[in-house]
Parts: sequence; C-alpha cells; structure tokens
Amino acid sequence: MSKPLIVTSTITIDAPAASVWEVLTNSAYTRQYMFGCEIESDWKIGGPFLWKGVFDGKELVAVKGTLVEKKDGSRLAYTTFDPNTPMEDKPENYTTVTYSLETIQNQTRLTVTQGDFATVADSERRYAETYNKGEGWNPILVEIKKLAEVL
Repeated sequence: MSKPLIVTSTITIDAPAASVWEVLTNSAYTRQYMFGCEIESDWKIGGPFLWKGVFDGKELVAVKGTLVEKKDGSRLAYTTFDPNTPMEDKPENYTTVTYSLETIQNQTRLTVTQGDFATVADSERRYAETYNKGEGWNPILVEIKKLAEVL
C-alpha cells in the first residue's frame, strides 16, 4: 500500500461558523472564490454535487461528485472528479474534499482536506497540481475568509 497523498489547508477566520458556512454553500459566494463556479446539489447525502460555471460562453460542469457528508455549520464532504479530462470516470478516480469548521473563541478555523490522491489514476500529477508547491487550497481559503469576514 502506498503512502496517502492528502492535501490539507487551514485558515482562521474572524467570523462565526454560520457566516463561513454561508460562504461555503451559497452560490452567490462560491462564484467569487471558486473560479466563477457555483454548486448545484439537492443537498442530500448520496446526491449529485456539481461545480458549474460559464467558460468561453458555454455552461460547463467543471467538477462533479457526490455529497458524502453534511452537518450544517460544521462539516461538508463531497467526492470530486474533473469530467473534462480524458481520465476514466469511475469511483476509483474520485478524491474527497472535506470542509471542517471549528469555533475557537470568536473565530472559526476552517480546514480543507482533499485526497487520497495515492489511490487514483495519475496520482502523482493530480496531487502535485492540487498541492501546488505547498499552496494547496490556501488561495481559495483567503478568498473565503475575505467574504465571511464582511457578512
């Protein structure tokens, strides 16, 4: 068995967990931090979880997956796969993204994990792209922080 390849990024946000949750789940905000994409989901465990956007004038599903876990205000997890790659669309090629929110005094610690890349096709390349020289999810988390702190 190979060593797990998990990308983890954490940020502390000067806002209550409810505000951070709103930014994570409301398409009016997701478009501002997730490359113009919004979430399309029925919010039921096992249901579809799509990131959709308009690129070059065409609506496109940028990432697809399934909602795995949802605990309002504290935890959200979904599987993820880029359907625009030549990679085979099968469960073994999906990673899982998990958002965990923890209240610490008047702040919220948001931790995002994505993986395990060791178990998917083209694992090293996909891990390296997501890890992005140690940046991981940090640029996205900075944008989430900005949005949540003004709510």
